[in-house]
Amino acid sequence: MEKITIRDDFIKLGQALKLAGLVDFGLEAKIVIQDGQVLVNGVVEVQRGKKLVSGDIVSFDGNEFTIQ
Repeated sequence: MEKITIRDDFIKLGQALKLAGLVDFGLEAKIVIQDGQVLVNGVVEVQRGKKLVSGDIVSFDGNEFTIQ
């Protein structure tokens, strides 16, 4: 599983998808999140601004990464 390391206390879901290279643009992140294609800790998440913290696991399109 890929690990995304953050410097702050949290990262927003849309930013994390871009950082992981799973989407190219913020608009693309917004669309896939609102379409219910992204899971956070096994639960569908539809808020692009959802704050992710260390230990959270994000799944999208067969890819999974964890926040550190």
